[in-house]
Amino acid sequence: MGGQGAVSAEKRGQSYDLAIIGSGGAGFAAAIAASARGLSVVMIERSTIGGTCVNVGCIPSKALLAAAEARYGAGHAHFPGIETFASPTDMAGILAGKSEITGLLRQEKYEDLVADYGWELRRGDARFVAATEPDEPTPERPALEVGGEILEAGQYLIATGAAPWIPPVPGLEETGYLTSTSACQLTSLPESLIVVGGNYVGLELGQLFARLGTRVVLAEALGRLAPGEEPELAEVITGVLSDEGVEVWTSARLSTVSREGGEVVSVMEDGREVRAEAILMATGRRPVTASLGLDAVGVETGRAGEVVVDATLRTANPRIWAAGDVAGAPQFVYVAGRHGTMVVENAFDGAGRRVDYSHLPRVTFTSPNLAAVGLTDAQVGEAGLDCTCRVLPLSNIPRAIVNRDTRGVVKIVAEQGSGRVLGIHMAAANAGDSILAATYALEAGMTVDQLASTWAPYLTMAEGIKLAAQSFRTDISKLSCCAT
Repeated sequence: MGGQGAVSAEKRGQSYDLAIIGSGGAGFAAAIAASARGLSVVMIERSTIGGTCVNVGCIPSKALLAAAEARYGAGHAHFPGIETFASPTDMAGILAGKSEITGLLRQEKYEDLVADYGWELRRGDARFVAATEPDEPTPERPALEVGGEILEAGQYLIATGAAPWIPPVPGLEETGYLTSTSACQLTSLPESLIVVGGNYVGLELGQLFARLGTRVVLAEALGRLAPGEEPELAEVITGVLSDEGVEVWTSARLSTVSREGGEVVSVMEDGREVRAEAILMATGRRPVTASLGLDAVGVETGRAGEVVVDATLRTANPRIWAAGDVAGAPQFVYVAGRHGTMVVENAFDGAGRRVDYSHLPRVTFTSPNLAAVGLTDAQVGEAGLDCTCRVLPLSNIPRAIVNRDTRGVVKIVAEQGSGRVLGIHMAAANAGDSILAATYALEAGMTVDQLASTWAPYLTMAEGIKLAAQSFRTDISKLSCCAT
């Protein structure tokens, strides 16, 4: 049977221990782990090396957020005796600074490592085909076609990540729109912008553009912003954004989009209408799998296009694995990195490792940060557990008081009776740093009493976790500043 998928002998190229499709966090972690074992590795990348995080995701967006925060702080001095001002935004200059940082990290943390570890990097699109034995296509013996050449490997890793997903809204394609990728590449600042989506991408980019001087409307289809976080955190960030001039719309599902003159006209299902210079779709990301030829080798995909894997990240084809965003995992680069290393351990060491997400921390890099680890109040109820919670406003935390910014809360969710901490949630300056301490507390199985009696350095935001734990037994307002 020399039909579709058959591989002719003259097209056959080299054979490797591991072939990796994609050069992001998962791909690099796997390549490093495999190279350290003395395995031969080929990595195939069709675009810019480094994947989402360093090129169009974490690094560039946080670089821009830091610039926007500096400008906002200069224009909103809140310390007595200090007067500052913010000059107009030079978007081209900000973009150049962002590009300098991403270029440096891409070189040092990705491109240089290929040479340091010595694996092979191929450029081009990779597509699975069934190798022939001698002419029969067999999914049990997969291969990759790259630039007309066939590459074979003992094991394969799909690490192609995810890309912005755009819902089918009438008029949107004709009108044109920004994504998280293109928005971070603008060389001029839009005068006005509607941001569709109130989760972490929409929140970060909405605040970013507002602080740079754009008039922003932020529209979320569900009943509140940050719908996956505790309602107390959502209330904080909604108030902060509103105070900073962002117009927040909730229960606002986009119905139609059109262009009139130089304006984008966005109409919600309830009839609300907004006109802006541009529209930014922050409606989530979906796995990139469309052109991989997965059917030819028996690899299944799910409803969102994710590669279906078992708990060890192996697909239905025993020689093919998937890691990171493309496997439908939580879309954090540290998850992708853990996945990549674990695939090598499972594929070549027979380790049988699995990933436990129960204490996975998450951060939204707004100002203040939203950070959380563990279960929400609602999730505890869904799990059939009885819980007790405490919410401590930042007005009780000395660090926030001396910073003259008490916008935020610390919430602890604990099991009724035992007091075991089940979740810690923060809306606070630098909460993304403090949440690491919370992660350790949950990993150690600490109770609120243990957390309340653990050392905490005074005048840090992380001390708020200890104070929130103390609030289960004590009226915090009746304590002196550093009482333990």
